[in-house]
Amino acid sequence: MGLFVLGAVGHLAEGRGQMGTSLSFHLFFAVLGVGLPLMMLTAEGMYLRTGDPTWRALARRWSKVFAILFAVGAASGTIISFELGLLWPRFMAFAGGIIGLPFSLEGAAFFIEAIFVGIYLYGWDRLSARTHWLSGIPIALASAASAFFIVTANAWMNVPRGFELVHGRVTHVNVLAAMFNPAWATETSHMVLGAYLATTFGVAAVYAVGMLRGRRDSYHRKAITVSLAIAAIIAPLQLGVGDLLGRTVAQHQPATLAAIEGVTHTETGAGLNVGGIPLPGHATTVFNVKVPNLLSLLAYDKPNARVRGLDTFPKADRTPLAGPTRLAFIGMVGIGTGLVLVSLWYWLRRRRNGPGPEDRFTLMALAAAGPLAFVANELGWLVSEFGRQPWVVYGVFRTSKAITTASGLGATFAGFTVLYIALSAVTVWGVRRVSTGTPEPSSSPIVRAA
Repeated sequence: MGLFVLGAVGHLAEGRGQMGTSLSFHLFFAVLGVGLPLMMLTAEGMYLRTGDPTWRALARRWSKVFAILFAVGAASGTIISFELGLLWPRFMAFAGGIIGLPFSLEGAAFFIEAIFVGIYLYGWDRLSARTHWLSGIPIALASAASAFFIVTANAWMNVPRGFELVHGRVTHVNVLAAMFNPAWATETSHMVLGAYLATTFGVAAVYAVGMLRGRRDSYHRKAITVSLAIAAIIAPLQLGVGDLLGRTVAQHQPATLAAIEGVTHTETGAGLNVGGIPLPGHATTVFNVKVPNLLSLLAYDKPNARVRGLDTFPKADRTPLAGPTRLAFIGMVGIGTGLVLVSLWYWLRRRRNGPGPEDRFTLMALAAAGPLAFVANELGWLVSEFGRQPWVVYGVFRTSKAITTASGLGATFAGFTVLYIALSAVTVWGVRRVSTGTPEPSSSPIVRAA
C-alpha cells in the first residue's frame, strides 16, 4: 500500500517521501518473503522425491537466508504500520473502519507464519524429512495470505467500495464488500505472482554469478534449473493476470489508464503506444510505434471503443505525474517482457545443449535478470500509486487531505533513511555470512517415519 508521489513540494512531499522510502525498502523483503518459501518447499520436495542430498542442501541454505529476511521484513513492516497512523492520521480516520479487516487478517497470517518459521528452522535435524517438509507449507500459504490481505486494502484505495458518504461522513460500512472490491482478484494475483517471479530470477541470478566465477557444480546447476522451471510456469500466468488488471483499471480508473498508456486526447479505436517515452516539459513523446486499435481492444474488448484522454478530466483530478507514471509502466512491461525472453532462451539452450547452458552470455543474462525483476516490482507499485494521484482513495479522498499537520517530517524522513541504510548493510552482511560458498550436501538418508 502506498501514498508516495515524487515531485510534490513542502510538507506533503516530506510525508510522501518518508512513506515511499519505507514502502520501497519493505517491498524487497515482502517479495522475497512470499517467494522464498515456495523455493524452499520445491527444493525439499525434490529431495523427498529423489533422495538427492543436494536438494536438501539448497533448501536448508535458502531457509537460513529466509530467516534473516523475515526478521528484517517484520521490522520494516512494523515501521510502516506506525507511519500510517503518524503520517496519515486523516486517512486512517477515514478508512480505518473500512479496511481494518484485511489489516487484522494480515496480522493473523503473520503470526501463523512466524510460528511455523520457528518450527521449520528448529526442526531440520529433529523432525522426519516428510514432517519437516509439511511444516513449510503453512509458511508458504501464510506469506501469500499476508500479501493478499495487504493488497486488497490497496485495491480498495484504487476502487473503493463497501461504504456510503453522508455529509462527508462514512456510513453503512460493509467490510467484506470493501475487501472484495472489483480490483481485489487481479491486484492480489498480480502481486503474488510478481513476487514468485522476482524471487525465482533473483535466486537464479545469484547462482549464475557463482557459475561465472567458476563454480560449475551440481549445486549451482540445480538451483538455476529449479528457479527457471518455476519461472516458466509463473511468467505466462503473470502476463494473463496483467492483461486482466489492465481491463480493471480501464473500467474503474479511466484517468489512471490515460496516464499509464499516454493517451492525452480522447480516441475512438485507440492505438497502443509501444514506446512513447514522454519528454519533460513537452506534450510530445519519442521512440513510439503505435499499433492501431489495439488499446481499445485490450481495454474494452472492442477495437473501436472510446478511450478518454487525460485532458478530458478536470485539471485538479489528473495525476500530476503522468510522465513518471508512463515511464514506470514502460519500464515494468519492458523488464517483464525481457524476463520471459530470458526464460525462453535458457530452456531452448538447455534443450539443445543438455543439462543446462553454461555459456557466458546466458549466465550474464540471468545475472542481470535477477535485480531487474525486483526493479519491475518496484515500478509496478509506482504505476499504481502515481496513477491514482491526486487521490489516496480514488475519486473520494485526496492525498493532500490525508497528511498530518505535525512538524518535523524532514527530520524523521532523514532519520528513517539512515535507519534503512543501516538495516540494508546489516542484511547484506548477514546473508553473505550464511550463504557464502557451496555447502557439502548431507549424506543422511531420508527419514520416513513421522
